[in-house]
Amino acid sequence: MAPSAIFETPNINEDFNNHRDGAALEQTSDNIDEVNVLKAALKVKQGTATTAEKEMTAKSEFDAEKDKTKFRQYEDACDRVKNFYAEQHEKQTVAYNLKARNDFKSKTRAVMTIWQAMEKLNTLIDESDPDTSLSQIEHLLQAAEAIRRDGKPRWMQLTGLVHDLGKLLFFYDARGQWDVVGDTFPVGCAFDESIIYPGTFDSNPDSKDPIYSTKHGIYTPGCGLDNVMLSWGHDEYLYHICKEQSTLPEEALAMIRYHSFYPWHSNGGYHWMMNEKDQKALEAVKAFNPYDLYSKDDGMPSAEELKPYYMELIREYFYNDRPIRW
Repeated sequence: MAPSAIFETPNINEDFNNHRDGAALEQTSDNIDEVNVLKAALKVKQGTATTAEKEMTAKSEFDAEKDKTKFRQYEDACDRVKNFYAEQHEKQTVAYNLKARNDFKSKTRAVMTIWQAMEKLNTLIDESDPDTSLSQIEHLLQAAEAIRRDGKPRWMQLTGLVHDLGKLLFFYDARGQWDVVGDTFPVGCAFDESIIYPGTFDSNPDSKDPIYSTKHGIYTPGCGLDNVMLSWGHDEYLYHICKEQSTLPEEALAMIRYHSFYPWHSNGGYHWMMNEKDQKALEAVKAFNPYDLYSKDDGMPSAEELKPYYMELIREYFYNDRPIRW
C-alpha cells in the first residue's frame, strides 16, 4: 500500500484562490483532450499505434464515421499543453499527493446531490470551448447518450454522465489547474517514458529521490493498481467519492479512475504494477475512452427532456439520490 502521512501545506498562489478561472481550466482540459485524440489518430495513420490505441479509436460505433483529426492543429495544441504539463510534472510529488488525500479525508466537504453537482459544474465554464457551444451538463449528456445509443449497460451510461464531475475539485482544494486536469501517472516510483513530455520531470524533487526515482520505488511488481498512488486530480477525486458513496460496479470505478491514465491504457507503461483485476480494468477503460474523447461534436441534448431518465439511473446507483459529500 502507498504510505500515508501528514505534510505541511504547499504554498498556494493567492491570485488563483481569489480568482478561479473556470474558462481557462476548461480550455486547458480541451487542449489536453485534443493532444490525446490527435496523437492516437496520427499513430493509427502512421501505422505505429499500439493495440490499445487501435481498439480505443475503433471499437465504439457512434464515432465510426467521424474524422478524428478535425480538431485543432496538433502542434498548436502541443505547445499550449506542454506549458501545462511542465507545471504539473514539477508539482505532483509524493508529499503533495499525501497532503491532498489527507485533506480530502479530513476537511468538511460540500454536500450536494448528483444533479446539483452537475448544475454547480455548469457555473464553472463560460463559453470557453471552441469545439462545442454546449454547457457542462449538455457535454456530460453527450457522452452518456453516445454510450446509451451503442446499447451499453445502464451503469456505463451513468458513468458517462458523471465522469467529469471531479472537476468540482476546482471549487474547493485545488492549487491550480495542474491538480485538477491532465493525464495521470503514479507517484512514488520513477516517472516512465510513457508519460507525455517525460523530460519535464527534471524539476520534480522526487525525480532525484533515492527511492522514488527507482523503477519500482515504493511498490512491488504485481502489487495491483489499487495499491498505487496516482497523481491527484479530478479522476482520483471522483473515484474516491464514487467508491465510498455509490454502488457503481468495479468496471465503472475503473473508467472513472483511469480514463486519464494514458501512460497505462494507451502507451503501454506501468504494466509491471498490474494484477489480474487490473486486466479487466484495462479492458473497461479502453471501452470507455472513445465516448470521453469523441462525443463533443454530437447533437445538442436536452437536459430537461433527458433528466427523468438519468434521474432513474442516479437513484439506482447513488442510494436513491442521497446527497453526496464532495
